[in-house]
Amino acid sequence: MQFDYWGIIVVPLLIFLARIGDVSIGTIRIIFVSKGYRYLAPLLGFFEVFIWLLAMTKILQNLDRWYYYLAYCAGFATGNYIGILLEEKIAIGYATLRLITKKPAHDLIKAMQNHGFGVTYQPAEGSTGLVHVVYTIVKRSELNSVIQLINEFNPRAFYTVEEVKFVKQGIHRATNIQRNALFRRGRKGK
Repeated sequence: MQFDYWGIIVVPLLIFLARIGDVSIGTIRIIFVSKGYRYLAPLLGFFEVFIWLLAMTKILQNLDRWYYYLAYCAGFATGNYIGILLEEKIAIGYATLRLITKKPAHDLIKAMQNHGFGVTYQPAEGSTGLVHVVYTIVKRSELNSVIQLINEFNPRAFYTVEEVKFVKQGIHRATNIQRNALFRRGRKGK
C-alpha cells in the first residue's frame, strides 16, 4: 500500500492556503465596502467566492477526510489574522486625532504644521481646569508620524483616534485626496 501524498498532504495544504487567501481577501473587501470603493469591493468579492468554491468543492467531494475540515478551519483562522495584518499595512483612509493636554500645545502645533499636518486648536475647560485641545485629520498611513510628534513634545498627553469615512478639502501633507475617487465613488470628483 502506497502513501497518498496528494490526498493526505497536498490537498489539505491547498485547502489551507485557499482559505487564507479568500478570508484575507474578504477582510480587505469589507474594508473597501466601508470606505465606499464601489468597484474594487465587488471585484475582490468575485475572487473571494471563487477561491472559497474551489476549497468547498474539494471538501464536499471528500466528506470522509476529517483532516480536510481541520485544514479548512485552520486556513480560516489564519486568513483572519493575515487579513488584519494586511489591513494595517495598507492603512487605507483617514483618521481624526483629538489630543487633550494641560501643557500648552504651541510647540507641538508648530511641529505638526512644519511636518505638513493641518491643525485646529482651541482652549477648553476640563474637569481639572484649563486644557488645550488639538484636532487633526491625517491619512492612516501617517498616523504613527503624528503620534511620534506627540510623544516627543508631550508624552503624557491624552489623545483619541477615530476612523473617518470621507474627507473633503482641508490641509493634508502633499497628497492628492481625489486620487482614488474613481474607485470610491464611481464618478470623478464626487
